[in-house]
Amino acid sequence: MKTLVIVTHPNMEASRVNKAWVEELKNQGDVTVHELYKAYPDENIDVAKEQQLVEAHDRIIFQFPLFWYSTPALLKKWFDSVLQYGWAFGPDGDKTKGKEIGVAVSTYGSEESYQRAGFNRFTVQEILRPIEATAHFISASYLPHFTLNDVSNLSDERLAQSRIDYVHYLKTVKPVVYA
Repeated sequence: MKTLVIVTHPNMEASRVNKAWVEELKNQGDVTVHELYKAYPDENIDVAKEQQLVEAHDRIIFQFPLFWYSTPALLKKWFDSVLQYGWAFGPDGDKTKGKEIGVAVSTYGSEESYQRAGFNRFTVQEILRPIEATAHFISASYLPHFTLNDVSNLSDERLAQSRIDYVHYLKTVKPVVYA
């Protein structure tokens, strides 16, 4: 299975987690790492190029740090620009049909803070619902998310383990089955 990881971090050089994950993914032969802010520093997305990348892969993972309970701005722009009527949905819009879509996200807050009774009042799964809804809308399968919480208190050992866990997730995760 060919996997495309679309990394969206506006300041990768300052990132500890996303940078480590990218380094690990670049060692995987069946994974294409695509950094949006590196590819489009001016934020002018080449829609045809992005669509070709998506078409060439079976699984698309959106990797980003959670920003204000959402994606970084460039990823939202990517969704708006790339997932076009007639390509991803609508008449003849079948290019994403059967693809698998997932999310790998890092959060500043602890796992406990992302619970209904926690500080953030919502789980990460609930916060990521718009991406899950998008996957459904474009006839793709949605994968359970991969999350690393509490990155402000992250030990080197936990970061190293997250690299291993992330690769394991990419190789073993199965789509969500709706009843």
